[in-house]
Amino acid sequence: MRVVIADDHSVVRIGLRILINASRRSVIVGEAEGTDSLMSVLASTPCDLLITDFAMPGGQQADGLKMLSTIRRDHPALPVILLTMFTNVVTARAALAQGVKAIVAKTASETELPLAIHAVGEGRGYISESLRTMMANAGSQTNESPLSSKEHEVVRMLASGMTVSEIASHFNRSVSTVSKQKTMAMQRLGISTDVDLFSYARDSGMSF
Repeated sequence: MRVVIADDHSVVRIGLRILINASRRSVIVGEAEGTDSLMSVLASTPCDLLITDFAMPGGQQADGLKMLSTIRRDHPALPVILLTMFTNVVTARAALAQGVKAIVAKTASETELPLAIHAVGEGRGYISESLRTMMANAGSQTNESPLSSKEHEVVRMLASGMTVSEIASHFNRSVSTVSKQKTMAMQRLGISTDVDLFSYARDSGMSF
């Protein structure tokens, strides 16, 4: 299997080379250290699998989901394994919706990447055990928002740039109440940072 690897940290690429070469089932045919160089490698190098980081520097494709969307558009048949540090359910589901076949956490054991490569080679998907557990705890994905109407409003207004205090004043609620609604929304979504919350709002099409 011809593999292209992409990560902006050279030590990660070295580790990937060691793991992939040790399997004796795959050969690395290209490397990239950012999204721009990745697009160039994919355009010029025939390959059977891409193993890439989610967030790398580089031009208009620096956003991970936008990068995946571009890859899916330009190379629709190319299987993609994400090797990433992100650990939230919303981003994982968004990546899978972009056609990603496997997600391996960088904190996972060294056995998980070979398992993911083997699974993808057989046409199956793979998700790291830690992330799989988080997704199971968050419940199965549905077309309905997991948020209550009040939680949805709080998230939308936070993403528009309002502070918790401003939202509380707008709705004539206490700051404590709005803070609790924000916390509950993040728990329901499996999100741990404000950045991920804003990403969820953007990817869910909330009008700002």
